[in-house]
Amino acid sequence: MTEQKPITNLQNALEHPEAYSDRELADIVDERLQTHLQQLMQTPLEEAAPEPAEQPKQKTSWLMQSRLEDLQQNTHTPECLRQRMHQIIQQSRMPEHLAALLALLSNTAEQEEIEKPLHEHAVTTPPFSPEMKTEYTILVPQMLPIHFKLLQGIFFRQGYNLEFLENDGYGVTEQGLQNVHNDTCYPALLAIGQLLDAIKSGKYDLNRIALLLPQTGGGCRASNYVYLLKKALEKNGLSHIPVIAMRLDHLDASGLVITKGMLLKALFACFYGDMILWLKNQTKPYEVIPGHTDKVIDILTRQLDQSFANGSYIRLKKNYLRILDAFKQIRLKDAKKPKVGIVGEIYMKYAPLGNNDLENYLIAQGAQPVVTGVLDFMFYSLNNIFVDAKLYNGPAFSNIFKKLAFRLMVKGQTLMAKVIRRHSDFMPPSNFADVKKAAKGCISEGVKMGEGWLLTGEMIDLIENGVNNIVSAQPFGCLPNHIVAKGMIRAVKDRCPGANIIAIDYDPGASRTNQENRIKLLLANANAELNGNAARHRVLHLQKYQQAEAVDDDTSIRA
Repeated sequence: MTEQKPITNLQNALEHPEAYSDRELADIVDERLQTHLQQLMQTPLEEAAPEPAEQPKQKTSWLMQSRLEDLQQNTHTPECLRQRMHQIIQQSRMPEHLAALLALLSNTAEQEEIEKPLHEHAVTTPPFSPEMKTEYTILVPQMLPIHFKLLQGIFFRQGYNLEFLENDGYGVTEQGLQNVHNDTCYPALLAIGQLLDAIKSGKYDLNRIALLLPQTGGGCRASNYVYLLKKALEKNGLSHIPVIAMRLDHLDASGLVITKGMLLKALFACFYGDMILWLKNQTKPYEVIPGHTDKVIDILTRQLDQSFANGSYIRLKKNYLRILDAFKQIRLKDAKKPKVGIVGEIYMKYAPLGNNDLENYLIAQGAQPVVTGVLDFMFYSLNNIFVDAKLYNGPAFSNIFKKLAFRLMVKGQTLMAKVIRRHSDFMPPSNFADVKKAAKGCISEGVKMGEGWLLTGEMIDLIENGVNNIVSAQPFGCLPNHIVAKGMIRAVKDRCPGANIIAIDYDPGASRTNQENRIKLLLANANAELNGNAARHRVLHLQKYQQAEAVDDDTSIRA
């Protein structure tokens, strides 16, 4: 009887693989995989990526996890993985192949991996210089169609030729998938894919274009958009194209000369864009003449562009009334439709490319979309400065002038609601203070990663204003949105029991049919609620009528 060799002696198997049979080597690999799978399952989440110096065993498990993922590929269970490893060993008769396979799973190989220095891959593109201003076309991904039309004229009069892209379709997604890792968030994939699709369309002189990416900053993955774009350009041999990163807190670093006058005009463009967006969704679902609302929007954007040119844009109330009067001229059907609020990650909320043109889809399905303006997100970002000062004892005096400017901006938004309320029958929007108040008691102001408490506040404010149906549009895997949107649905429903909320994940691999079916289910519930309320009103009316008749009969009998 042959002596049974200990299968745990991995080092001996590495040194003398010829002394072991294929079955024994398979058992060694099997035990090794089982051990590491158990370690991975027992490892707490907070210890998934520890410091190598403090917990080398956990670091080893982390590296093994990445190796197992590479080896698994199309396998999904540990059993399939073990079978695949056995097949590899059984098919390979060369001892050096077996040794290499075992070395891949050995502590020795892991230690070598740990000791390798990390090298950051630097990608450089030329900066955008003032000399390029007159000759270059600056391409910008689309997000806010109405607002960006107004911004385009503002930049054009300062000598910048900005072009907000309108290309869409599967070609954009395909370019994103080819050049951006598919685990990166969907907005990054679409924004970069839209830029690359435009570059490769043959429409532009590749030596006379620059690319601009607006950024919100913070801890979101959006902070890496610029690096991802530069890496994609390098991959396609286009690293000579300048990339402009525009952040509100670092405008001077963008390469563009942004004057205070341009900033003021951009703020007013947001005021007017928000009002047009708000009123558009209250007329387009009910318009008697199809396309009338879109024509009014085109006329208004041209008129407002002239206002920015001649300086009359500063007359805020007068321009608000002009916008309101234009929408009041649209003939509307007398119909009752369910209102559906759209909230979510800022790109997915506004960009038709990102949310599969959600607004028009809801209109086509017989609903009225309700989309709050981008001003709330701007105010939320500015408000975070004061929240940090309050929570972390920051300097209060230096924020005095910022607070004054902030209050003036909020007053401009409040004036919009007053004009709509006093001069029309349209539903007025809530201002930032209302949304902030709605979030209190449900989520802390300190939750400010991504859309933070603003998203939760928007949901509650919409529900309190009669918009009980809400679609939360979010990129698949967006951690901040999963917390402040999907993670807060239970809390919102506890506070507002009549809420009808769904969270829709958008991703290249997500089925559009499934997304639309879930939205149709939301609309079915919304329509049932709408009709149910009407039915209940009819029942109550009949009950009151019967009670009145009974009183009259009783009175006549007594008489």
